[in-house]
Amino acid sequence: MRRVSIFGATGSIGQNTIDLIDRNPSAYDVVALTGGANIEKLAADARRLNADLAVTAHEDRLEDLRDALSGSGVEVAAGQAALTEAAARPADWVMSAIVGAAGLPPGIEALKQGVTLALANKETLVCAGALVLDTARAHNARLLPVDSEHSAVFQALAGEDMSAVERIIITASGGAFRDWPLSDLASATVEQASSHPNWNMGQRITIDSASMFNKALELIETKEFFDVDPGQIEVLVHPESIVHALVGFNDGGVMAHMGAPDMRHAIGYALHWPDRRDLPVERLNLAKLGQLRFQEPDEARYPALRLARHVMERGGQSGAVFNAAKERALDHFIARRVGFLQMADIVETVLNRFDAADGLLDAPLTLDNILQTDHLARKWADDAVIQRAG
Repeated sequence: MRRVSIFGATGSIGQNTIDLIDRNPSAYDVVALTGGANIEKLAADARRLNADLAVTAHEDRLEDLRDALSGSGVEVAAGQAALTEAAARPADWVMSAIVGAAGLPPGIEALKQGVTLALANKETLVCAGALVLDTARAHNARLLPVDSEHSAVFQALAGEDMSAVERIIITASGGAFRDWPLSDLASATVEQASSHPNWNMGQRITIDSASMFNKALELIETKEFFDVDPGQIEVLVHPESIVHALVGFNDGGVMAHMGAPDMRHAIGYALHWPDRRDLPVERLNLAKLGQLRFQEPDEARYPALRLARHVMERGGQSGAVFNAAKERALDHFIARRVGFLQMADIVETVLNRFDAADGLLDAPLTLDNILQTDHLARKWADDAVIQRAG
């Protein structure tokens, strides 16, 4: 029986992971489930899967979780320290799906246990790529990608020599505003940005798709995960979301990974790796689909891509700055304090401020330093919003 833990169990990735595990429950021993404020869902899943431990990130919801799991035998805990402690519990396979930089400490702790870490939390590599990969190597842990694009690249590279790779192309749907006139984006609302044309995801990642900050993070993640030069990484807007990534080789050949837009494919691949198993996903009918369209992204529409390329070239702790500023800019957009296009302006302002501050970006990549940088970048993002309002 395989011991598994799911961090971010109540989100869309976590729920899809639970769906796959629940189809063959006798094959898994669920060690820990963690979630946020959705106590009812977390408790229900912990009961159904007979988890050893359930953790909410919110300390003030501990008694609610304890009441919801009363009599179940499931241990309960709350808070950031509890998340890290849960990651230290022995497991074979861990899903890292906590949204944002909050997923970094438990992800690193899990790697220290020598687990296979299925990484859906792209911020882990964006903020601390070298630290994460060094930790995995030091503890004989394995890192498997769960983002659909990086899973696609990983699969396309199976058995290939990285020295033969010329380029990696990740695709983007273009999000909610891909067909909007550029002049209308300044007035885009939170509700409009929260509706994705292809994928069923949470609000934050759906808005990040509309701004293409999600793809910007994936550019950085591609560089870190596959150790390629930034100039080898390309983005194509692909409205159908059928081709998830392509790898181009030195003989001119291009390997494409295709599949229906269903995250259970990438999750299932990581869950069963190195084997392939039957998955409850739609099979492609290319004749019915009829066409696949591709176009280069317009960086005037998607300035996040330009900022991501700056981060990849700058290195150091600029990834942690980029992600923290992005998260706070998104918070302010959802709270209707800033407009849709102003999010990129805020991130650029914070990046420029760090560039001008001697030595901050080049501090050693330790977890403490990264978390301090994350905190400061969030504060400076808030400052940028206040200055705009003033």
